[in-house]
Amino acid sequence: MKLIGLTGSIATGKSTVAKIFKDLGFYVIDADKIAHSVYKRGEKAYFEIVKVFGKEILHENGEINRKKLGRLVLNDNKKLSLLEAIVHPAVEEKRLEMLEKIKNEDPHAFVISDVPLLLEKDLKSKFDCIIVVYVPKELQIRRLMERDHILKEEALKKVSLQLPINEKRKLADIVIDNSKTLAKTRKQVESIVEKIKNGELC
Repeated sequence: MKLIGLTGSIATGKSTVAKIFKDLGFYVIDADKIAHSVYKRGEKAYFEIVKVFGKEILHENGEINRKKLGRLVLNDNKKLSLLEAIVHPAVEEKRLEMLEKIKNEDPHAFVISDVPLLLEKDLKSKFDCIIVVYVPKELQIRRLMERDHILKEEALKKVSLQLPINEKRKLADIVIDNSKTLAKTRKQVESIVEKIKNGELC
């Protein structure tokens, strides 16, 4: 089984690239989707988050209001660290369970793990190679403002919580430039898939 880490920064287009890999026959494990699931009512992480941050972060139906929680930790590094210490181990546990399931079903699988904070959390050693989805910072900020309907100040704050995209690019084994058209991005992914399958990469 080949384990490939896919990362980038917020609004660089990791999900778009992951979908192309999936279309081309690779397994994809999305850490963001797993993270959404561990916030759900009844999950172990859910109870720990409510214990730490209080019931005021809940919707009326008892589910965690992730936007409210996000605003709470955005400007408070201590609170952010507390949240990450709960969520990240829970996400990693589920990711490893999914990997084990894939391994049992398809021992020769090519598996992409889409992990936003892969480099920040020093997870590089868990993968055979690392792919970084890159766009210039100016474009990243613009896309984030448009995607989340936020002002530039908030976009810059969100970007600052992650390792700069230029630093991530230096740490990558493979870089995908997602600053042009979708067709050009797909062409890059197709070439990478062929090289990975042929043993030229990873």
